[in-house]
Amino acid sequence: MRKNFGAKPWTYPQPVFILAAYGDDDLPNAMNAAWGGISEANEVTVCISAGHKTTENIQKRGAFTISMATAPQMAACDYVGIVSGGDVVDKVEKAGWHTTKSDFVDAPLIDELPMALECKLVSYDPRSCRLVGEIVNVSADASVLDAEGKIDPDKLQPILFDPIHTTYRKLGEVVGRAFHDGAKLK
Repeated sequence: MRKNFGAKPWTYPQPVFILAAYGDDDLPNAMNAAWGGISEANEVTVCISAGHKTTENIQKRGAFTISMATAPQMAACDYVGIVSGGDVVDKVEKAGWHTTKSDFVDAPLIDELPMALECKLVSYDPRSCRLVGEIVNVSADASVLDAEGKIDPDKLQPILFDPIHTTYRKLGEVVGRAFHDGAKLK
């Protein structure tokens, strides 16, 4: 028997994204966002409200990065989600992070978060809170690459948001091969 919960913003997994952009003063700002994902081959969509300082910065600069939150940086990733850049202008520094300017867009890469999407702003709708970015580049630190030069999720240690229990979880083990294991049912 199923239990009905009504309309809720619940899916599993929900990635934990850290959006970063430069402000007017060229200081990096970052925020935690869990409602988002790939919406086209070179496009990402994230739901963020208009009241965020990061939203304002993205609209002004026309660019942003999305880093994958990681288990080693979980506390800092949570911190940038509970503190407003409008109140704490140096929250990236207070999170213990360092940044490097992207070579592809006018936005900061967070050095301590080893994988990021580098995006140009396509659109933002304040009514629906829908932010759409064109993925210009994906970058990853060598520390999270496997022997073939591909991103290794075990090394990356991305975290997921559990909206039901309001917790963060680590990505789990491999259970099968995509576009392969279902073929036996043909």
